[in-house]
Amino acid sequence: MAFLRLCLVKTFATPPSAIHMDTNLSSQPNTVLPELLTEYMVDMKCEGCVNAVKNKLNEIKGVKNVEVDLGNQVVRILGSTPVKIMTEALEQTGRKARLIGQGVPEDFLISAAVSEFKGPDIFGVVRLAQVNMELARIEASFSGLSPGKHGWSINEFGDLTRGAASTGKTFNPINEENSKEPLGDLGTLDANEKGEALYTGVKEKLRVADLIGRSVVIYATEDKSKPGIAAAVVARSAGVGENYKRLCTCDGTTIWEASDRDFVTSKV
Repeated sequence: MAFLRLCLVKTFATPPSAIHMDTNLSSQPNTVLPELLTEYMVDMKCEGCVNAVKNKLNEIKGVKNVEVDLGNQVVRILGSTPVKIMTEALEQTGRKARLIGQGVPEDFLISAAVSEFKGPDIFGVVRLAQVNMELARIEASFSGLSPGKHGWSINEFGDLTRGAASTGKTFNPINEENSKEPLGDLGTLDANEKGEALYTGVKEKLRVADLIGRSVVIYATEDKSKPGIAAAVVARSAGVGENYKRLCTCDGTTIWEASDRDFVTSKV
Protein backbone atom coordinates (compact mmCIF):
# COMPACT_ATOMS: atom_id res chain seq x y z
CA MET A 1 0.00 0.00 0.00
CA ALA A 2 2.81 2.41 0.86
CA PHE A 3 4.50 1.66 -2.49
CA LEU A 4 1.21 2.31 -4.32
CA ARG A 5 0.75 5.69 -2.63
CA LEU A 6 4.32 6.62 -3.57
CA CYS A 7 3.67 5.74 -7.20
CA LEU A 8 0.49 7.82 -7.25
CA VAL A 9 2.25 10.83 -5.76
CA LYS A 10 5.03 10.59 -8.33
CA THR A 11 2.59 10.23 -11.20
CA PHE A 12 0.35 13.13 -10.30
CA ALA A 13 2.96 15.38 -8.67
CA THR A 14 1.58 17.40 -5.77
CA PRO A 15 -1.92 16.62 -4.46
CA PRO A 16 -4.72 19.15 -4.88
CA SER A 17 -4.09 22.19 -2.72
CA ALA A 18 -6.64 24.01 -0.62
CA ILE A 19 -8.51 26.65 -2.58
CA HIS A 20 -11.00 29.20 -1.35
CA MET A 21 -14.55 28.14 -2.03
CA ASP A 22 -17.87 29.30 -0.65
CA THR A 23 -18.79 27.49 2.56
CA ASN A 24 -22.30 26.90 1.29
CA LEU A 25 -23.00 23.91 -0.86
CA SER A 26 -24.35 24.31 -4.35
CA SER A 27 -27.06 22.22 -5.95
CA GLN A 28 -26.00 23.28 -9.44
CA PRO A 29 -24.59 20.36 -11.49
CA ASN A 30 -22.01 22.71 -13.03
CA THR A 31 -20.36 23.58 -9.72
CA VAL A 32 -16.57 23.56 -10.06
CA LEU A 33 -15.29 20.95 -7.64
CA PRO A 34 -11.79 20.70 -6.17
CA GLU A 35 -9.52 18.13 -7.81
CA LEU A 36 -9.49 14.52 -6.65
CA LEU A 37 -8.01 11.28 -7.88
CA THR A 38 -10.74 8.81 -8.89
CA GLU A 39 -10.06 5.15 -9.72
CA TYR A 40 -12.17 2.83 -11.84
CA MET A 41 -11.88 -0.83 -12.73
CA VAL A 42 -12.57 -0.94 -16.48
CA ASP A 43 -12.90 -3.98 -18.73
CA MET A 44 -10.06 -3.43 -21.22
CA LYS A 45 -8.46 -6.01 -23.52
CA CYS A 46 -5.83 -4.16 -25.57
CA GLU A 47 -4.11 -0.87 -26.33
CA GLY A 48 -7.06 0.04 -28.54
CA CYS A 49 -9.29 -0.10 -25.44
CA VAL A 50 -6.79 2.05 -23.56
CA ASN A 51 -6.79 4.70 -26.29
CA ALA A 52 -10.59 4.71 -26.51
CA VAL A 53 -10.90 5.22 -22.76
CA LYS A 54 -8.24 7.95 -22.65
CA ASN A 55 -9.68 9.82 -25.63
CA LYS A 56 -13.19 9.78 -24.18
CA LEU A 57 -12.12 10.96 -20.73
CA ASN A 58 -9.83 13.67 -22.07
CA GLU A 59 -12.83 15.21 -23.87
CA ILE A 60 -14.50 15.94 -20.51
CA LYS A 61 -14.23 19.36 -18.95
CA GLY A 62 -12.37 19.23 -15.66
CA VAL A 63 -10.27 16.13 -16.39
CA LYS A 64 -6.62 17.05 -15.86
CA ASN A 65 -4.81 13.74 -16.27
CA VAL A 66 -5.69 10.14 -17.14
CA GLU A 67 -3.48 7.14 -16.38
CA VAL A 68 -4.43 3.65 -17.54
CA ASP A 69 -2.96 0.44 -16.11
CA LEU A 70 -3.98 -2.18 -18.67
CA GLY A 71 -2.48 -5.07 -16.71
CA ASN A 72 -4.65 -4.36 -13.66
CA GLN A 73 -7.51 -2.86 -15.72
CA VAL A 74 -7.41 0.29 -13.59
CA VAL A 75 -8.08 3.81 -14.83
CA ARG A 76 -6.94 6.71 -12.62
CA ILE A 77 -8.42 10.14 -13.32
CA LEU A 78 -7.21 13.37 -11.74
CA GLY A 79 -9.59 16.29 -12.02
CA SER A 80 -12.63 18.17 -10.85
CA THR A 81 -15.24 16.29 -12.89
CA PRO A 82 -18.19 14.79 -10.95
CA VAL A 83 -18.23 11.01 -10.62
CA LYS A 84 -21.52 10.68 -12.48
CA ILE A 85 -20.13 12.35 -15.61
CA MET A 86 -16.98 10.21 -15.62
CA THR A 87 -18.98 7.03 -15.08
CA GLU A 88 -21.31 7.84 -17.97
CA ALA A 89 -18.35 8.64 -20.24
CA LEU A 90 -16.73 5.29 -19.52
CA GLU A 91 -20.00 3.47 -20.14
CA GLN A 92 -20.30 5.27 -23.50
CA THR A 93 -17.13 3.53 -24.65
CA GLY A 94 -19.06 0.25 -24.37
CA ARG A 95 -16.93 -1.05 -21.51
CA LYS A 96 -17.99 -2.16 -18.07
CA ALA A 97 -16.66 0.29 -15.47
CA ARG A 98 -16.85 0.35 -11.68
CA LEU A 99 -15.69 3.04 -9.31
CA ILE A 100 -13.23 1.49 -6.84
CA GLY A 101 -11.66 4.44 -5.01
CA GLN A 102 -11.59 8.18 -4.58
CA GLY A 103 -9.45 10.67 -2.68
CA VAL A 104 -5.99 12.21 -2.81
CA PRO A 105 -2.61 10.46 -2.47
CA GLU A 106 -2.32 11.44 1.18
CA ASP A 107 -2.37 9.49 4.43
CA PHE A 108 -5.89 10.37 5.55
CA LEU A 109 -7.12 7.69 7.92
CA ILE A 110 -10.44 7.74 6.06
CA SER A 111 -10.62 9.65 2.79
CA ALA A 112 -14.00 8.63 1.36
CA ALA A 113 -17.49 7.63 2.49
CA VAL A 114 -20.77 6.64 0.87
CA SER A 115 -24.44 6.65 1.87
CA GLU A 116 -26.86 4.56 -0.20
CA PHE A 117 -30.63 5.04 -0.30
CA LYS A 118 -32.19 1.75 -1.42
CA GLY A 119 -35.91 2.55 -1.46
CA PRO A 120 -38.64 1.45 -1.43
CA ASP A 121 -39.54 4.95 -2.62
CA ILE A 122 -36.38 7.05 -2.63
CA PHE A 123 -33.19 5.79 -4.25
CA GLY A 124 -29.81 7.45 -4.41
CA VAL A 125 -26.14 7.64 -3.52
CA VAL A 126 -24.20 10.29 -1.62
CA ARG A 127 -20.40 10.30 -1.97
CA LEU A 128 -18.14 12.25 0.36
CA ALA A 129 -14.40 12.65 -0.22
CA GLN A 130 -11.74 14.43 1.82
CA VAL A 131 -9.88 16.98 -0.31
CA ASN A 132 -7.75 18.22 2.58
CA MET A 133 -8.24 18.38 6.33
CA GLU A 134 -10.42 21.48 6.03
CA LEU A 135 -12.50 20.67 2.97
CA ALA A 136 -14.78 17.82 1.84
CA ARG A 137 -16.27 17.27 -1.60
CA ILE A 138 -19.88 16.04 -1.83
CA GLU A 139 -21.70 14.48 -4.79
CA ALA A 140 -25.20 13.03 -4.76
CA SER A 141 -27.87 11.66 -7.07
CA PHE A 142 -31.47 10.85 -6.10
CA SER A 143 -34.72 9.64 -7.63
CA GLY A 144 -38.19 9.12 -6.19
CA LEU A 145 -38.45 12.54 -4.53
CA SER A 146 -41.51 14.75 -4.84
CA PRO A 147 -40.78 17.63 -7.24
CA GLY A 148 -39.48 20.76 -5.54
CA LYS A 149 -37.01 21.66 -2.82
CA HIS A 150 -35.97 19.37 0.04
CA GLY A 151 -33.71 20.08 2.97
CA TRP A 152 -31.10 17.44 3.76
CA SER A 153 -28.43 16.94 6.38
CA ILE A 154 -25.98 14.63 8.07
CA ASN A 155 -27.56 13.63 11.38
CA GLU A 156 -25.98 12.49 14.66
CA PHE A 157 -26.87 8.81 14.62
CA GLY A 158 -27.02 5.91 12.19
CA ASP A 159 -29.98 4.38 14.02
CA LEU A 160 -32.63 3.61 11.39
CA THR A 161 -34.98 1.59 13.62
CA ARG A 162 -37.61 4.32 13.19
CA GLY A 163 -36.29 5.63 9.91
CA ALA A 164 -35.25 9.29 9.89
CA ALA A 165 -37.01 9.84 13.25
CA SER A 166 -34.30 7.93 15.15
CA THR A 167 -31.27 9.66 13.60
CA GLY A 168 -31.14 12.51 16.12
CA LYS A 169 -30.33 16.14 15.39
CA THR A 170 -28.20 17.60 12.61
CA PHE A 171 -24.56 16.72 13.26
CA ASN A 172 -22.65 19.62 14.81
CA PRO A 173 -19.34 19.16 16.67
CA ILE A 174 -18.87 21.06 19.95
CA ASN A 175 -16.33 23.39 18.37
CA GLU A 176 -18.92 24.47 15.78
CA GLU A 177 -21.85 25.14 18.12
CA ASN A 178 -21.61 28.92 17.74
CA SER A 179 -21.71 28.82 13.94
CA LYS A 180 -24.69 30.13 11.98
CA GLU A 181 -25.80 26.66 10.93
CA PRO A 182 -24.88 23.14 12.04
CA LEU A 183 -21.88 21.70 10.22
CA GLY A 184 -23.98 18.76 9.03
CA ASP A 185 -26.54 20.97 7.27
CA LEU A 186 -26.20 20.19 3.56
CA GLY A 187 -28.50 22.90 2.24
CA THR A 188 -31.16 22.13 -0.36
CA LEU A 189 -31.89 19.45 -2.93
CA ASP A 190 -33.91 20.63 -5.93
CA ALA A 191 -35.88 17.75 -7.46
CA ASN A 192 -37.14 18.13 -11.01
CA GLU A 193 -40.58 17.14 -12.30
CA LYS A 194 -39.45 13.50 -12.47
CA GLY A 195 -38.39 13.54 -8.83
CA GLU A 196 -34.68 13.39 -9.68
CA ALA A 197 -32.02 15.55 -8.02
CA LEU A 198 -28.29 15.95 -8.66
CA TYR A 199 -26.00 17.69 -6.21
CA THR A 200 -22.33 18.68 -6.29
CA GLY A 201 -20.57 20.90 -3.81
CA VAL A 202 -18.01 21.35 -1.06
CA LYS A 203 -18.20 21.92 2.67
CA GLU A 204 -15.49 23.52 4.73
CA LYS A 205 -14.47 22.02 8.12
CA LEU A 206 -16.31 18.78 7.33
CA ARG A 207 -14.17 15.71 8.02
CA VAL A 208 -15.23 12.44 6.48
CA ALA A 209 -13.76 10.39 9.33
CA ASP A 210 -16.20 12.06 11.75
CA LEU A 211 -19.21 11.02 9.67
CA ILE A 212 -18.84 7.25 9.60
CA GLY A 213 -21.78 5.58 11.36
CA ARG A 214 -23.97 8.68 11.21
CA SER A 215 -26.72 9.16 8.62
CA VAL A 216 -27.80 11.32 5.71
CA VAL A 217 -31.44 12.42 6.00
CA ILE A 218 -33.77 13.96 3.40
CA TYR A 219 -36.73 16.05 4.52
CA ALA A 220 -40.12 16.66 2.94
CA THR A 221 -39.64 20.43 2.97
CA GLU A 222 -36.75 22.81 2.41
CA ASP A 223 -36.93 24.24 5.96
CA LYS A 224 -37.04 20.75 7.57
CA SER A 225 -40.27 21.72 9.36
CA LYS A 226 -41.70 18.28 8.56
CA PRO A 227 -40.12 14.93 9.57
CA GLY A 228 -37.44 13.32 7.48
CA ILE A 229 -38.77 11.11 4.69
CA ALA A 230 -35.67 8.96 4.06
CA ALA A 231 -32.36 8.17 5.75
CA ALA A 232 -29.25 6.10 5.03
CA VAL A 233 -26.17 5.30 7.10
CA VAL A 234 -22.79 6.80 6.17
CA ALA A 235 -20.24 4.01 5.62
CA ARG A 236 -16.56 4.08 4.82
CA SER A 237 -15.73 3.84 1.11
CA ALA A 238 -12.42 2.92 -0.50
CA GLY A 239 -9.79 5.59 -0.97
CA VAL A 240 -7.31 5.53 -3.84
CA GLY A 241 -5.35 2.29 -4.05
CA GLU A 242 -7.50 0.52 -1.43
CA ASN A 243 -9.89 -1.57 -3.51
CA TYR A 244 -7.97 -3.49 -6.15
CA LYS A 245 -9.21 -6.64 -7.81
CA ARG A 246 -8.68 -10.09 -6.37
CA LEU A 247 -7.95 -13.13 -8.51
CA CYS A 248 -9.75 -16.42 -8.08
CA THR A 249 -7.06 -18.96 -7.19
CA CYS A 250 -8.84 -21.67 -9.15
CA ASP A 251 -8.59 -20.20 -12.64
CA GLY A 252 -7.28 -16.62 -12.36
CA THR A 253 -10.67 -15.06 -13.05
CA THR A 254 -10.91 -11.42 -12.06
CA ILE A 255 -13.31 -10.66 -9.22
CA TRP A 256 -14.32 -7.00 -8.98
CA GLU A 257 -15.11 -5.70 -5.51
CA ALA A 258 -17.59 -2.94 -6.30
CA SER A 259 -21.24 -2.44 -7.18
CA ASP A 260 -22.60 -2.21 -10.71
CA ARG A 261 -24.27 1.14 -10.09
CA ASP A 262 -22.41 4.06 -8.59
CA PHE A 263 -25.51 6.23 -8.77
CA VAL A 264 -28.80 4.44 -8.19
CA THR A 265 -31.37 6.35 -10.21
CA SER A 266 -34.39 4.07 -10.09
CA LYS A 267 -35.89 1.04 -8.47
CA VAL A 268 -34.24 -2.15 -9.73
